Amino acid sequence: MAGWGQTLLPLLLLLLPLPLSGSLEWKPTGLGHKGTREGCEGHGECLSQCCVPNSLNPQKFCTPKTVFRKCLSWQRPNGDKCQGHDECQSGCCTRISVDPQLFCTAKTIFQQCVRWRKPNGDYCCGHDDCRSRCCLQLNEVSPYRCIPRTGILAQCLPL
Repeated sequence: MAGWGQTLLPLLLLLLPLPLSGSLEWKPTGLGHKGTREGCEGHGECLSQCCVPNSLNPQKFCTPKTVFRKCLSWQRPNGDKCQGHDECQSGCCTRISVDPQLFCTAKTIFQQCVRWRKPNGDYCCGHDDCRSRCCLQLNEVSPYRCIPRTGILAQCLPL
């Protein structure tokens, strides 16, 4: 008596679709034909259905999808110049000095983007400009400057 495996195998082979052309080569239908790291123009060209840039180079390449079935574009590492949060791997694009240029920076342990603030003694326009969060005039005619917080409760008080 033949085993189930010997009986089912020929039946399963009958259920497989045969190519209509004379070629026995398998060709995907409905999906692209390019593999990972091959150049592409659109998602439909790739087996993974994922065609994205993977560097500053505008050329796009087929890449695998994430475990959540998403196509992720290349993003700038920390320290690169940027124009918006979505350009950075960290999701954080902020000033890092007096220079108005923005850079990709790491988020805090609380997953926040913290913008650069001026040190004590620098000119300021408001409390948010200063690291100390204290921007005051030292007298009626002087310009506003960042000053350290003072007092037992660390308040923003004039010196």
